[in-house]
Amino acid sequence: MEFKLLDKDFKIPVLGLGTWGMGGFMETDSSSDEESIRAIKDAINIGYTHIDTAEVYGAGHTEELIGKAIKDLDRSKLIITSKVFKTNLKYDDVITSCKKSLEKLQTNYIDLYLIHAPNPKISLEETMKAMDYLIEQKLVRFIGVSNFSVNEMKEAQRYSKNKIIANQIPYNLATRNNDYKGNCTNMESEIIPYCQENDIIIIACRPIERGLLLEPNPVLDELSKKYNKTKAQIAINWLISKKGIITIPKSTNIEHLKENLCSVGWNLSIEDIKLLDETKFENPSS
Repeated sequence: MEFKLLDKDFKIPVLGLGTWGMGGFMETDSSSDEESIRAIKDAINIGYTHIDTAEVYGAGHTEELIGKAIKDLDRSKLIITSKVFKTNLKYDDVITSCKKSLEKLQTNYIDLYLIHAPNPKISLEETMKAMDYLIEQKLVRFIGVSNFSVNEMKEAQRYSKNKIIANQIPYNLATRNNDYKGNCTNMESEIIPYCQENDIIIIACRPIERGLLLEPNPVLDELSKKYNKTKAQIAINWLISKKGIITIPKSTNIEHLKENLCSVGWNLSIEDIKLLDETKFENPSS
């Protein structure tokens, strides 16, 4: 596995496991619990060490599934990222959310704790004081944000004693500057350059844009043949070829987990990276 530095004492794999949808989306769905737990265990067994989740996933059930999957494993060899939802950003609510996540995850610390999205109705200063408290209490090792603009990152950093080391955004070959859901804008024009200049890791979610990048496409089809790789592997390798960008594809299928893992350990040529940079892929909103 390849790694990128989050901090001088903390490196993170370029490929992690996303868990959105395991155990439900915005509501709990327990119908596939065994499959989800098995998928998390399978992923760890074949080399995944970073697991990304959030308190809102499955209304908290996703964290419970992760907790069941990792409870008998060596916690020190795993990196767990979770997120506090935007409705829980008041000081006491942040701390309560974190403690609930810790209980569900069956761990005594979270490696990377993110603010899931900005909430202009709640003081960011209040939120960041709570995030600092979590680090002071050793409940969280590092902090970051998700779906934050450059100005929001700057404001958050002003209020924190600890460095913001990551921003998770929905970035991929098809969604380059503006997320079709409206969660994040100006990604390539502002957010990514700022993060690269300030040593803030970009965690790119939706690396194959929920299957869109697996559809027929002349450029991806040709590169797939050239490198003898799948289109998913091409799309993921393009992401991790970028300075300071890692990604977290989600799958519960062992073959897809293996396929995604094989996106690492080889490199697209500079020319082919440029070709992909310049190719206009169909945006989901069109």
